[in-house]
Amino acid sequence: MSANEQIQTLFIGVLAVLLLASAAGYWMSRRKGADASVQNFNARTIAWWAMVVLIGVAFLFGKTGVVLLFAILSAVALYEFTILTTNGHADRLAIFAAFIVVLPVQYWLVWTQWYGLFSIFIPVYGFLLLPVLSMLRADTTNFMSRISELQWGVMIAVFSLSHVPALMVINIPGFEGRNILLIAFLIIVVQASDVLQYVWGKLMGRHKLAPSLSPSKTVEGLVGGVASATLLGALLWWITPFSMVQAAMVALIINVMGFLGGLVMSAIKRDRGVKDWGYVIKGHGGVLDRLDSIVFSAPIFFHVVRYWWLG
Repeated sequence: MSANEQIQTLFIGVLAVLLLASAAGYWMSRRKGADASVQNFNARTIAWWAMVVLIGVAFLFGKTGVVLLFAILSAVALYEFTILTTNGHADRLAIFAAFIVVLPVQYWLVWTQWYGLFSIFIPVYGFLLLPVLSMLRADTTNFMSRISELQWGVMIAVFSLSHVPALMVINIPGFEGRNILLIAFLIIVVQASDVLQYVWGKLMGRHKLAPSLSPSKTVEGLVGGVASATLLGALLWWITPFSMVQAAMVALIINVMGFLGGLVMSAIKRDRGVKDWGYVIKGHGGVLDRLDSIVFSAPIFFHVVRYWWLG
């Protein structure tokens, strides 16, 4: 298949799954009425429709559309993170710089394919710049906590997430013009793992995995979800430069990282005493609630692909 044919086939498959989910939700609502679990399922299905349409539109505009979409998502995610931090008046300049300088420069580096600087700009220069800007107000109260939280937010919401559009700039021999499919592979596999862990947990979950972090996660849900999503990754080998076995191995890695990322982000929410990062997406919470698995899996996926398949 050509790249366009692969993309069209993939989106037809995704739309078919969403249509099936919508039909199932309608059928369950007719049978069970206002059941809370059915309402939650339908809200999530509607949210998935919106997200698929949004990503599909971005894909139509190629690299520029994808970079712009994830820059916007990073801005919203960073906002969600900063409103839960202990920043004060002295940190306003640093926060302003994070949004107005660090974020756009990072995505500009991705768009211009400047990998050398893109890979170190935030971990080095952003890491050093932000505490300097906060220090200028000479407010030492909780200084380490304040600046560490901001640095964490920038690393998660901007640096980690920027690795998704960065997949567009990896020049893999024989895979030219198809990099957008790597983004599709990452998002579909990791998000499917989240959903399948929930489904397996509801069907067979008996043993709580981390009740203090995420009460709904179970050992059975983790094993079933990761195994199912790994199989899905293997079946999607045809949209990647991987063999079927390689696709399964890569899928397993990003599924495990996505699961660990979800637990880390849950730990932060529990520390702040909140259930969701925000309320941007009805039925899903905030942007970070949807991207918590992606922000941990995207950098690993990017570097695995770049190291092993760059040529």
